[in-house]
Amino acid sequence: MSTLLGVDLVGRVVLVAGGGPVAATKAAALVADGALVHVVSPIACEALLDLVEEPTVTWSRREVRLDDVAGTWFVVAATGDSRTDRELCARATDERVFSVCAGAAADGTARNPAVADHAGVRVGVVSLGRPDPARVVSVRDALALHLATGDLDLRQRRRRPGAPGRVVLVGGGPGATDLLTVRGRRALAEADVVVTDRLGPTGVLRTLPTSVEVIDVGKTPGHHPVPQHEINRILVEQAQRGRTVVRLKGGDPFVYGRGGEEVLACRAAGIAVEVVPGVSSALSAPAAAGIPLTHRGTVAAIHVVSGHEPVDPSALAVVAAERATLVVLMGVSALADHVRDLRAAGAADDLPVAIVEDATTATQRVTTATLRDVSAVADTAGVRSPAVIVVGRVADPSLLLPTGVAAGDTR
Repeated sequence: MSTLLGVDLVGRVVLVAGGGPVAATKAAALVADGALVHVVSPIACEALLDLVEEPTVTWSRREVRLDDVAGTWFVVAATGDSRTDRELCARATDERVFSVCAGAAADGTARNPAVADHAGVRVGVVSLGRPDPARVVSVRDALALHLATGDLDLRQRRRRPGAPGRVVLVGGGPGATDLLTVRGRRALAEADVVVTDRLGPTGVLRTLPTSVEVIDVGKTPGHHPVPQHEINRILVEQAQRGRTVVRLKGGDPFVYGRGGEEVLACRAAGIAVEVVPGVSSALSAPAAAGIPLTHRGTVAAIHVVSGHEPVDPSALAVVAAERATLVVLMGVSALADHVRDLRAAGAADDLPVAIVEDATTATQRVTTATLRDVSAVADTAGVRSPAVIVVGRVADPSLLLPTGVAAGDTR
């Protein structure tokens, strides 16, 4: 039975005997762990030649000797000569130095695990009994994937007194939980506090441990119970308590998400802040509805605008001339105003419009109409936020992929 140990080799001398790819791989891992690596080999492969340029690596260009073991903390025997490797590991054992024999694991006293690092935790996998490297790597890869995407609790349990917290702005995507990025899911697994909007993948909050504090600062059209300056204060205050704070937003933090304001507030308070990009609804909602925002032979540009404000006249002109697709976020309440402005700019009455509600979720619905009729059609259908409005020939029902939607119909 093997005993797994975590060995600190930072600043300690280790011997790597050999100059081939196996030796290079072992040496690279040791360098990454902070060891002082002494490579002994008359030749070195290209990967090892790159490595010996590191300040923590020395290279003796000669055959290895048994007395090279003296004064080392760890030995890797990877010369490719089984007799030399076996004798080197035997000498290491005599010197009470652990060793790895690359060619025959049984000749050494240690095994290099296949490792995966995640959220300050290192997971290592080794074989029991007869070595099985392929199986070890396969299991390591599966564990790494689970660490990155599984519903794990990766919060730090012990912190230094007075240690600062941090804030992570996570773009949650358009709504479907499985469109949250791997990095965003990892941030949530490390969170002590989640400050969340009503949009985005709020279902993922149910998978968090009950001890994770969830602060809802969600806004609805015309109703902002928690103003932005108060959200900024909450983020800073929670981080100043030494906590890891995730600000979970719908879409992308920097696309009409006021993420820039939150980053500035954290930096002004001396709080470390990270931004995890998200899948913006400006792009994902049309895609989920089968609408290609650009389409060869139809249009090659996109204008993304906020529906809370009038569209810039220059953008209106380009869209009216059908040289760009218009994507309007948060524009349902002002739909009639945008239609009026587009028609005043010269947009054709038959210009197709599609409205995508609750994109990527089970309640997604797409409403299509012409520019002339879309306001009335939307009223009749009871279109509500959150929704993304697409104006342009790409919204023609005949182009919708993978299925078509008849004009005026909803789905």
